[in-house]
Amino acid sequence: MILVKKKKSDEKHDQAIVLNIIIQSLIVSGNLILTMAPNRYMISPNHDFSSTEIPMIFQGHSERKQTIIGDDVWIGRQVIFTPGRKVANGTIIGVGCVLTKDFPEYSVIGGNPGKLIRSRNS
Repeated sequence: MILVKKKKSDEKHDQAIVLNIIIQSLIVSGNLILTMAPNRYMISPNHDFSSTEIPMIFQGHSERKQTIIGDDVWIGRQVIFTPGRKVANGTIIGVGCVLTKDFPEYSVIGGNPGKLIRSRNS
């Protein structure tokens, strides 16, 4: 799914979802999310490859997992979310990050796989 959408979240703040975001996930999102950069991928199911007796193409997909995005989050360009990620309040996710695990509130995350760069609390 590709979204090009801007919606008003209240009288003082806009919440923008912009160009070329691919969402294969059930998403719960918070308020005041800064998502100005394009090319983000939110993946819900993954391929099942648990058996070596059956070709991977016939093994189907894993169970769908929900992506949850907290309040006051900034998501950079070309970020990939693996299934079931929870992005805590106040988090910044840098350009090109592959988010494979969850981090505490007010984290600055970057890299592939995503790593804690620093906490915004310090």
